[in-house]
Amino acid sequence: MSKIAVIGVQESVGREILSFLEEDGVKAADVVALEPKSPLGNMVSYGEDEDLDVLNLDDFDFQNVDAAVFAVSDEISKRYIPKALAKGVKVVDCSSAYFAEADVPMIVAGINDDKIYESSKGLVSVPSAAVTQMLTPLKEVNEQYKIKRIVVSTYTSTSAYGKEAMDELFNQTRKIFMNDSLVDDQKVFNKQIAYNVIPQVGEFIGDETQCEWAMNAETKKVLGGEVKVHANCAFVPAFIGCGQFVNVECEKDVDVDDAASLMKKVKDVVVFDKHVDGGYVCLTDVQGEDSVYVSRLRQDVSVENGFSFWCVADNLRVGVAKNAFAVMKKLLTKEIKQ
Repeated sequence: MSKIAVIGVQESVGREILSFLEEDGVKAADVVALEPKSPLGNMVSYGEDEDLDVLNLDDFDFQNVDAAVFAVSDEISKRYIPKALAKGVKVVDCSSAYFAEADVPMIVAGINDDKIYESSKGLVSVPSAAVTQMLTPLKEVNEQYKIKRIVVSTYTSTSAYGKEAMDELFNQTRKIFMNDSLVDDQKVFNKQIAYNVIPQVGEFIGDETQCEWAMNAETKKVLGGEVKVHANCAFVPAFIGCGQFVNVECEKDVDVDDAASLMKKVKDVVVFDKHVDGGYVCLTDVQGEDSVYVSRLRQDVSVENGFSFWCVADNLRVGVAKNAFAVMKKLLTKEIKQ
């Protein structure tokens, strides 16, 4: 049995990766939980009945590890991934630390698995949650009609910034109900997040935010550089999940009914589209779910060969953890060229 390390188990994505490992039948003895500067005695749940010791990443030796999933910041990934690779470990990186390196492919499981062979060092990356969510329903559409342009607006929950951001939403909401002051209560967000929509996800990179830049750049790396992407990203006062309105323009004439049929063929994509009040899926419907849910499919008559749709998913499970877990399993079963 392979020995698997998960780095970043104190944050939501790392814990969801542990959840997928446990659900897949991986024994606790074959899993190593790691966290930078983890104190002695720190533990994390593994399934309902077991706990894992959280070991200190700073002095961990990757010698007996077969695969590692890094669900940490760019800085931590840059510092510790080389140590794992030096021990022959196959690594999945959930950060953007190695995005610019040509020999580090970016994989969405089921869409471009063959690119795993392009890794020259046993290191692959996965895109941000919003990109995985957007591209998964479009797998068959792209293969048959060839996507040339995407315009996407994302409505992102606070979990994208971690537990501290979710706590900020909770605390602000409670204070508003209690008629307390919100002065000096904006530690994570630049604006009040409770009962508000903030048109900034990530730091600014020129005119775009980090999320908007990533939607463009990561999509090109997954699908190919010729596809054009324009993204608009905002935070909404929700704890978990991401909603997206996606407009797609293809090279060939595409009928929206054909697009819907192709989406239904994609594993773990659910098309629920009833043209009645409430005949669509929302953020509160998908927490803890493992699928991408598609609704509001329409022909986009403003462009040739266009259609649009609404999709929602649990950004922690589907957007990152599930994809990272699936890519790790594929990485373990493939021979990476050296």
